[in-house]
Amino acid sequence: MLDKLFGLFSKDLAIDLGTANTVVYVRGKGIVVCEPSVVAVDKNRNKVVAVGDEAKRMMGKTPDHIDVIRPLRDGVITNFEVTEAMLSYFIKKVHNRKTFVRPRVVIAVPSGITQVEKRAVIDSAMGAGVREVYLIEQPMAAAIGAGLPVEDPTGSMVVDIGGGTTEIAVITLSGIAYSYSLRVGGDEIDEAIAQYIKQKYGLIIGLPTAERIKIEMGSAHPSTDRDGEIEVKGRDAAEGIPKKIKITSKDVREAMMEPIMEIVKTVKLSLENVAPELSADLVERGITLTGGGALIPGLDVLISEYTKLPAWAAEDPLFCVVKGAGKILEELDLLSRVTIN
Repeated sequence: MLDKLFGLFSKDLAIDLGTANTVVYVRGKGIVVCEPSVVAVDKNRNKVVAVGDEAKRMMGKTPDHIDVIRPLRDGVITNFEVTEAMLSYFIKKVHNRKTFVRPRVVIAVPSGITQVEKRAVIDSAMGAGVREVYLIEQPMAAAIGAGLPVEDPTGSMVVDIGGGTTEIAVITLSGIAYSYSLRVGGDEIDEAIAQYIKQKYGLIIGLPTAERIKIEMGSAHPSTDRDGEIEVKGRDAAEGIPKKIKITSKDVREAMMEPIMEIVKTVKLSLENVAPELSADLVERGITLTGGGALIPGLDVLISEYTKLPAWAAEDPLFCVVKGAGKILEELDLLSRVTIN
C-alpha cells in the first residue's frame, strides 16, 4: 500500500548509469540530469560530501581525509555503497529533494554484464529508494535512442563508446542478434594520453587534464587533426616541480591511437561473426556510433576505412542510451520486449 502511495508522487525515470557520467531522463520531461559518476566521501565521518559535478572538481585536490571515488569501472559497479548513495542523490535531485519518492526505473547496463553484476545494479537502485527496476542492454537503448528501426526484420549495427566499455551489437526484430562488450572506452583513452605525455615530454598530468586534452584537441584520423597547440600543465617527472608544455593535435592523435585501434579492430572482428543476411543489410545501413566516444573527430572515418562500410555518429550521441531507455518508459509495450532479467 505504501509503495503504491509513494508511487503516486514519483516520476518514472530512465538512467544511463555510466562509468564516466550518469544521465537521468524523466518520463514526460526528457533529460534532467547529466553529471559525472563521481562521489566525494569524508572518511573520518563516513559521509558523502559531494556528488557529480561538485565531486569531480575535487579530483586530485582533496585533503587526506576525503576520498574522491568513481564507483563504476568498465561499466560495472565496483563500490556498492557509494553507487547507492550516488543514485539516491540523483533521484532526490530529480524529485526536488523530496524524501517519500519510489519511482520505477529503467537502467541501461553493458551487454556483457554477469548475473552478479546485474544483481549489484538492482540492489543499488532498490537501496536508493526505487520501487521497480528494469534493465536494458546499452546497445539496444543506444539503437532506440539513435532512431534505428530495431523492431524491423533488418540488421542495424550500433557501436556505443562509453567511458568504461565499447558496446558493439547488431539488432533486429527487437532483439540483439550479435553483441560484444569490449572493456575499453574513454577512460583508457585518457590514460593513454597521460602515459604518452609522461613518456615523450617527462610531464606527469592527472586524468582530468588528459580528458580535457582529448576533448579540446583529440582526433582519430589525420584528416581531422585540429590546428594550433594546447598548453598542458603538470609536474616535471625528473625534477618534481610544476611545468608546462605545448602539444599539437597530431601528438594527441598518436597518444590516443592504441585504445582507438583496439576499438576499431574489434568492430571489424565483430562483423566476421554476423549472420550473412544481416551482413547484407549492413552494407546499406552501415554502422551507427553513439556514446561520448562518437564525438572524437575522425573516428567514423577510421572505422569506415577499416570495415569498408559507411559509418557515422548519431545525432546527439552522448544521450542516445538514456533517450532510448526513456522511450521505453513512454512505450510500455516495448518495455516487455527489450528488457532483460
